[in-house]
Amino acid sequence: MKASWEKTENNRGVLTVEVDEKQFSKALDQAFRKVVKNVNVPGFRKGKVPRPIFEKRFGVETLYQDAVEITVPEVYPSAVEETGIEPVDQPEIDIEQVEKGKPFIFKATVTVKPEVKLGEYKGLEVPEKDFSVKEEDVESELKKMQERQGTLEVVEDGQVQEKDRATFDFEGFVDGEPFEGGKAEKYTLEVGSGQFIPGFEEQLIGMKSGEEKDISVQFPEDYHAEDLAGKDAVFKVVMHEIKRMNLPELDDEFAQDVSEFDTLEELKVDTENKLKEQKSKEEENYKRNTLVEKAAENAEIDLPEVMVEREIDQMMRQFEQQLQMQGVTLDQYAQFTGQEKSDLREQFKDDAEKKVRASLVLEAIAEAEEVEVSDEEVDEELKKLAEQMGREQEEVRKLLQAQGGMDQIRDEVQIRKTVDLLVSNSKNTA
Repeated sequence: MKASWEKTENNRGVLTVEVDEKQFSKALDQAFRKVVKNVNVPGFRKGKVPRPIFEKRFGVETLYQDAVEITVPEVYPSAVEETGIEPVDQPEIDIEQVEKGKPFIFKATVTVKPEVKLGEYKGLEVPEKDFSVKEEDVESELKKMQERQGTLEVVEDGQVQEKDRATFDFEGFVDGEPFEGGKAEKYTLEVGSGQFIPGFEEQLIGMKSGEEKDISVQFPEDYHAEDLAGKDAVFKVVMHEIKRMNLPELDDEFAQDVSEFDTLEELKVDTENKLKEQKSKEEENYKRNTLVEKAAENAEIDLPEVMVEREIDQMMRQFEQQLQMQGVTLDQYAQFTGQEKSDLREQFKDDAEKKVRASLVLEAIAEAEEVEVSDEEVDEELKKLAEQMGREQEEVRKLLQAQGGMDQIRDEVQIRKTVDLLVSNSKNTA
């Protein structure tokens, strides 16, 4: 096999592969054995037609497609390795020559990992940011504890307030006609959560159980349903039930209920200490993320669109999983927010580009600084992972090896060490 690489534009090029006639002949043999099983020729049992008879009757050309499908997946990885390219997408295959007794030649047009021209990445400044724990932070955390211990109680005689859970029927009309997706019964909403189009939830405030009300709103100009975008609408609402959170008193008894402490003051001190630990981690993450972002901004890269799209795919999957954990589907979220999946993909694009850029830059820095990862460091990472999973270290190793995940572990350690390098060579600024 012979392989050559020619860059054509930006991150795309053509990989030309020549497979000698002997190797391609073996692929033709495999193709014949596959095809002949289903061939019927008078005078021969099904699947028992001799090769010369088959080729004379049907032509050797009938084997070419199968032979090509056998050969390309076999030789393409070797051609990639021989030329030293790093494809980031599936190749576009064009057959240049396929003929019995001659070399098989094909061209693979492929997008490869881009070149990274590093800029300044040492001596970068990290702007100061306040990560101190203030009294209001402690009070806010205690408020969250209080809300978690609260109970929802039906408001028998009262009006809807912000943060109440309101259960109501609604039906929307545009120009006096109902529209698709604009009707629901016994819908429960936390008022003020921003799930509905602007102006709707604010007009629920003040309603009483059993009350009927027409709510007038205007759909946003960029609403996902074009037939509704910018239109005035009226929602006929029937309020069924109002629930409000009843919160326990913040006192010593509360502290005893939610912790091992006897007094509220002890709980406050513990809460402050935990917040300080949390803020310390946030400060470290802020510093690391800032340095990576600055190093990425200083580099020159022509990002392949396919890498960005792949990252957006991953972000969409993660977002959908988060929604599912909350009992909401992606389609329901789109309906509530007036967004289509394409809108969400567009929102993720900037972050996806930053993430891909940062990953490529860190790889380039690791190579430039010769950041090595020892087997001992990989073992230490496996040990931590095993402890998190509650399994034996060797069991986790075998599992990762079977899934091809050991390289990922090594890469993650290398990237972390590379960020450590940026941190150790950085400086703070007031």
